[in-house]
Amino acid sequence: MLTLGIETSCDETAVAIVADGVTVRSNVIGSQIERHRPYGGVVPEVAARAHLELLVPTIDRALVEAGATYDDLDAVAVASGPGLVGALLVGVSAAKGIALAHDRDLIGVNHLEGHVCAAQLELGRLPRPLVALVVSGGHTALLLLDAQGRMRELGATIDDAAGEAYDKIARFLGLGYPGGPEIDRLSLSGDAEAIAFPRAMLDEGGFDFSLSGLKTAVVRELRRREAAGREVPVADVAASFQEAIVDVQVAKTLAAAEAHDVGDVLVVGGVAANSRLRERMRQACEATDRRLLLPSPALCTDNGAMIAAAGANRLADGQRSELGLSADAGLALDGLVLPDLPEAWR
Repeated sequence: MLTLGIETSCDETAVAIVADGVTVRSNVIGSQIERHRPYGGVVPEVAARAHLELLVPTIDRALVEAGATYDDLDAVAVASGPGLVGALLVGVSAAKGIALAHDRDLIGVNHLEGHVCAAQLELGRLPRPLVALVVSGGHTALLLLDAQGRMRELGATIDDAAGEAYDKIARFLGLGYPGGPEIDRLSLSGDAEAIAFPRAMLDEGGFDFSLSGLKTAVVRELRRREAAGREVPVADVAASFQEAIVDVQVAKTLAAAEAHDVGDVLVVGGVAANSRLRERMRQACEATDRRLLLPSPALCTDNGAMIAAAGANRLADGQRSELGLSADAGLALDGLVLPDLPEAWR
């Protein structure tokens, strides 16, 4: 069964074709990085217009790489939210057009559900229960997938997402865009203990995150050093900033797993490609005898394959979306039931 997956929730025009919910036949991304680089972050209107330009060629390429045509498809899955509403509208409109024109099933998918399902593309059936940390440019959240497949948000950022904070600090440091890879690279030559940046909400007992205070602390440190005529140790600042973020993410993820008696931890989203987060999360899971599920970096960032995988699961479970499906920038996750991978596909 072939599912076409379309992901346009933010700044990546991504299309993939997945067989039986687990085998990636193609996974194509029309990058918008160069369009947003001058601004040091994603500009919603620029992203939406770029999706309009890139989506059809990206779909065509995905079909060619998969050796498929529209007639070979069984369904079209699309991220219908959450995300930037203008960007989402492009993908949802395209998916509805394809489904109508070729009489194929349409499946709307929650973007965060897609990130969780990315793991099944490499690992097969996902264990239940599990705790998932989703960290990206637009999201920083802890999710619980219980034994019955129900998904619930345990906590989320109350201000900036991790990827957004990386981009902003990279801009202040004079680094390139996107900021996450640049700070990760620079941190390898820096001292993570050089500057004691705050770990917001670390000891408050809940599972929410806050990054605006950390961002402000970094900016103030830079301005203080510059005003005093002191050299700014850019690598040390980058490493110390990154360590502050990773400390909180690892601590809260393991605390959530402990609180809910869960032995499996999943980390996904674009920031899950960060080398320090991957290293620290491995160490923490090994120390607490937990299993870490960590997809390869290519499946952590926004991609169409994760949407196709989630859509295939829903299709196999008998679920369909109506052609009246709409984009929802604030699409909720709580209460969503994640269908299990069919036995024949495992």
